[in-house]
Amino acid sequence: MVSKKKVKKSQNVVSDENGNDISGGKVSKKEAKEHKQQLETLMQTQPEFYEYLKEVDKELLEFDDEGIDDDAEAELAEPEIEEEEDLDDSDFEKPDVVSKEKKEQVRVTITMEMVESWCKEILENEKVAPVRSLLKAYRVACHLAEENDENSTFKLTTMSKPVMNKVMVETLSNIDGILRNLMKLPSYGGKKETLIEVKTTKLWKKYEHLVKSYLGNSLHALNQMTDAKAISFTLKNLTKSSLFLAAFPTFLRKYIKAVLHFWGTGSRELSFAAFWFLRTLSVQLGSDCLDDCFKGLYKAYVMNCQFMNATKLQHIQVLRYMFVEFMSVDLPTAYQHGFVFIRQLAMILREALNMKTKEAFRKVYEWKYINCLELWTVAILKYGQEPDFRPLAYPLTQIISGVARLVPTARYFPLRMRCIRMLNCIAAATNTFIPVSMPLLDMIEMKELHSPPTGGVGKAVDFRTILKVSKQVLKTRSFQEACVASVTEELCEHLAQWSYSVAFFELSFTPAVRLRAFCKSTKIERFRKDVKELIRQIDANSEFINKKRATISFLPSDPAASSFHEEEKKSGASPLSKYVATVRQKSQQKNNFLAESSVLYGAEPSISDEMPATSDEENDGDKGEGVFTNFLSQQKELRDKPPEVENSKNKKKTNRRQEATEEDIVEDLVLSSDEDDEPLDDLPLPKKSFKAEKATPKRRNKPKSVNDDSVKKQRVSKAGKKRKRGH
Repeated sequence: MVSKKKVKKSQNVVSDENGNDISGGKVSKKEAKEHKQQLETLMQTQPEFYEYLKEVDKELLEFDDEGIDDDAEAELAEPEIEEEEDLDDSDFEKPDVVSKEKKEQVRVTITMEMVESWCKEILENEKVAPVRSLLKAYRVACHLAEENDENSTFKLTTMSKPVMNKVMVETLSNIDGILRNLMKLPSYGGKKETLIEVKTTKLWKKYEHLVKSYLGNSLHALNQMTDAKAISFTLKNLTKSSLFLAAFPTFLRKYIKAVLHFWGTGSRELSFAAFWFLRTLSVQLGSDCLDDCFKGLYKAYVMNCQFMNATKLQHIQVLRYMFVEFMSVDLPTAYQHGFVFIRQLAMILREALNMKTKEAFRKVYEWKYINCLELWTVAILKYGQEPDFRPLAYPLTQIISGVARLVPTARYFPLRMRCIRMLNCIAAATNTFIPVSMPLLDMIEMKELHSPPTGGVGKAVDFRTILKVSKQVLKTRSFQEACVASVTEELCEHLAQWSYSVAFFELSFTPAVRLRAFCKSTKIERFRKDVKELIRQIDANSEFINKKRATISFLPSDPAASSFHEEEKKSGASPLSKYVATVRQKSQQKNNFLAESSVLYGAEPSISDEMPATSDEENDGDKGEGVFTNFLSQQKELRDKPPEVENSKNKKKTNRRQEATEEDIVEDLVLSSDEDDEPLDDLPLPKKSFKAEKATPKRRNKPKSVNDDSVKKQRVSKAGKKRKRGH
């Protein structure tokens, strides 16, 4: 049966029963005559069906081939794309394979003059036709490596690298303002509610395919890019159009996934561009993407904290402060996620306390776990005074205190000092008393600090960059000096926080007594000198408080006690405050000296409430010149890369499992091993040796070889000979 076909007189377009254009937009005279002959044949062979078509679709039979030019096919090569009404994702589907002659007729090269003419028309006339042409060229640029393939049949299919760069830069820089102008949206920003209102209008239905084409092609380009500069430029311009993602939930999920990858693995500039995209997206869309962003950012941070080296240290610092800054978007939501994540840390610590195995202890005493604690410490340091976030300070303090007391050995002295430093920061941020003097004094009374060093002087030790020390370092003089210096510094910080309290004499009495006992027991003069200076400052501060304390009449429980020495506190007039300032200065000089030397492999960032000095103004002068010059080669490399064949089924299964778990639960903290692979000392050992379990794999039953029987006979004969000799 001849297929039903339809001719539109107004446009001279031949369409099939689904309304699809089968003539390329123009109909030749030859095709029109063939169609008319088919209708005449249908009338003769199937008169009943012909009568039925008269009743249903009379226009189909009233076909006239007059007025049709023979040169209609020549117009197919025009560069304009004004007749194309739909630019959605269906345009990216590869059509059926056609002959090479037809491909040569369809292929056209995009030139710089064409792109400039489109941009000029958009600026001067504000017409939709050049916008469609530019978006079509943008789609070609994003799929350029695919369109250069032999199976490609796109009308505009080739362009040079300068033209591709021009198309990408012009589209990314200007298309957001053009689309907003067409849909009568605000020139910048906006909320999700604004877009919902626009979606009910005719303008959205008319231009929705343009927005969808732009977002879809940009997502495809992001997945193909490998150059950090090109990705940063693309993300910064896509941030302007993040509001449109509210209309496309599928695109929204894919964009979040791709940008989170760039945030965790990119350079400083790329991480900031990805962070700003996610933050703007969360501000504009709210609950639609806020939970996914929180979980994704935390997981990316955790995955980057598995190992520590020179390059990772500064990268982790940037990620940490960006995540804390992201919390300011919605503090109540940040509190809910923070509660869940801190609870995960508490469960890992509880397992270590209950199980008391080396594997459980290793999950706690790892870089990943400690960096997570420092992340939430920085969050408390910044939002500790906010009522929506302050309740997280107490459980975090309990966890850090438990970690500090988990394995109280000298080898984990650096890790315990990290915990003490975090507790001091939380106490300062929340203005809450946290008893850290007792753990510090326990550390200074360890037997390793009282015995003479047998390992020599040793290299300088920086407790900020390690979690534990080896047995050899434990016996060096530099380790002992670093221990005493760190204890006195943190004890000064702790006492200086309460140097204006009316109860300072009671708070400092026990530390002063134990410090005097240390001075009597130690045989090292330089340690005795530093500790005596601290005791002298504590006594001076006690006299400073007792003088004012003798003149007051209120009780310690009265509200007036909080304003005690308020003016002196603002000016920093207490003896301990002045002494702490000098201690900090000496410590900073020491850290700078160590950083300049070759001893350290990096420097751990200090905990502060300041964001890294990055802004959008860093690349304001970048006009996008040459940004996408390598984009074509990157696409070809990805396209020509052979697929991995090994265990493809198993990889699919694991990927499905990972996707299923990532939706609701952030990955459990299965922590990596420390930089020192030695087993944990001073811990309860299981019956089997840990090294033996790890080093000796299980023996597998080997298949019998052909000569196994002969080998057995030889062994039996040798045993018989030995017995005869014995007799």
